[in-house]
Amino acid sequence: MADLDPKYKRVLLKISGEALAGEQGTGLDFAFMKDVALAVKSVIELGVEVGIVVGGGNFWRGVKNGTGKMQRTRADQMGMMATVMNSLALSDVFMQNDVPVRVMTALTMPTVAEPYSYARAEKHLSSGKVVIFGAGTGAPFFSTDTAAVLRAAEIGADAILLAKNIDGVYSADPKLDPAAVKFDKISYDEVLSRHLAVMDSTATSLASDNNIPVLVFALKDPANIKRVVLGEAIGTVVG
Repeated sequence: MADLDPKYKRVLLKISGEALAGEQGTGLDFAFMKDVALAVKSVIELGVEVGIVVGGGNFWRGVKNGTGKMQRTRADQMGMMATVMNSLALSDVFMQNDVPVRVMTALTMPTVAEPYSYARAEKHLSSGKVVIFGAGTGAPFFSTDTAAVLRAAEIGADAILLAKNIDGVYSADPKLDPAAVKFDKISYDEVLSRHLAVMDSTATSLASDNNIPVLVFALKDPANIKRVVLGEAIGTVVG
């Protein structure tokens, strides 16, 4: 990483809730979250503006945990609040490591975080703060992947950094199919036509409509965040 000229000026980083849980699968792995905070800090120091959307699967996944047991809207609302819990925890780790940060939520909870508005988010990002967007889109039936693309479009992000537990997009699940092939680049249309599990179809279509490249890479090594921002060819580029 000798060349420290970032390829992107503003990015939207999507992190799954499961990733924040680390090896334990549920709850929060604060040591890992610190590594993520330091990786993001190194990107901020390059002059890159960073927005973050966090999932809530380490606590509750509405569509998975609530199906057949409770009304979908309420289950999804619980999932939104799980993302707020993760947002608050991640922001606290950022503050402990001297990273300026602000949490904004799509659900109004002013005693907990700032209500989301584009204008305020733009001001925070331009001033060098990391903005963590909690509560998804604020509406049921939409995933946090869709929320990530929506926020990326709103803030004019140059790219979506999709940090996952896998190192890119494959033709099939590499855990189940040893013949699965990893793509270096793939189009939105091919992702949709092949039904590849990159993001849900709504998120993929929204990224395509707004022509926002999606960079899929493994978060197991948080330093990959900086590598991707610097333009290193790791993972898969969707776009």
